[in-house]
Amino acid sequence: MRYDFTKLIQECVALKPYVYINDYEDASIDFANYAAVKMLNRALLKSFYNINNWDIPEGYLCPPVPGRADYIHNMADLLASLNNGIIPKGKLVNVIDIGVGANCIYPLIAQFEYGWNFVGSDIDPVAIGSAQKIIAANEQLHDAIQLRLQKNPSSIFKGIWNTDDKFDLSICNPPFHASLAEAQAGTQRKLKNLGYNQTKKPMLNFGGKQMELSCKGGESGFVRQMIKESSAMPLACLWYSTLVSKKENLPAIYQALKMVKAFAVKTIPMAQGQKMSRIVAWSFLNEKEQNEWKKKWKK
Repeated sequence: MRYDFTKLIQECVALKPYVYINDYEDASIDFANYAAVKMLNRALLKSFYNINNWDIPEGYLCPPVPGRADYIHNMADLLASLNNGIIPKGKLVNVIDIGVGANCIYPLIAQFEYGWNFVGSDIDPVAIGSAQKIIAANEQLHDAIQLRLQKNPSSIFKGIWNTDDKFDLSICNPPFHASLAEAQAGTQRKLKNLGYNQTKKPMLNFGGKQMELSCKGGESGFVRQMIKESSAMPLACLWYSTLVSKKENLPAIYQALKMVKAFAVKTIPMAQGQKMSRIVAWSFLNEKEQNEWKKKWKK
């Protein structure tokens, strides 16, 4: 993806020191530099999403904004497919973000684009505190995003999903790796493919604490646990969903969905540059129940 760095610098002057002309005579930043990536995100969020105050603690995950926006737009299209092609907007649409992170990126994008209400959960009190600071620093977010701390790291929905909660969407960017060492090895391969020299010290250009990057069982284990927990409250959410980074995890995920008898399963491909991933979404509601559900968007 090409960025308009002239425009971005106008919006965020602090980005200027990180921008240089590369060998192709294009403006760019060093994507191996965490500080540069973080400043680029700040500029993008200000320029495109009206987020004038955004920061995260040092070392926390600083995700690429375009890929996160793609997820939100794909889920908006999924809702539109039940609504005569019209994306439902405003506070009547409720979304829960599992693992909202210190960056709070999904709610920021979705609130600006569609005006949806959000609940964001996380197991890390520091991440929750950071997301709360972002919300407090941007007035338009005050009544749009609620945060909940997941006190049991082995649970995903249980403990943060209230008995009277009804969500149109559940979204998630799960930990991709089974260990931090695996995450660091993956980053080294990515940097090598981009033409950067290997470093002796493990490096994570987009940052990320261990709990953000890895968990027991890795991505497959996390998503299968999510599927299991979702089956215990099949009528509480219209569409459950998650990113799936590794295609080799799909067979086990599809098998888990078959075991819990999900009524509908959709796989939505996504691509950003060399990065290929997909969204897997599932619903326990049949066609009649889905048609009844969408009536609430007309209120």
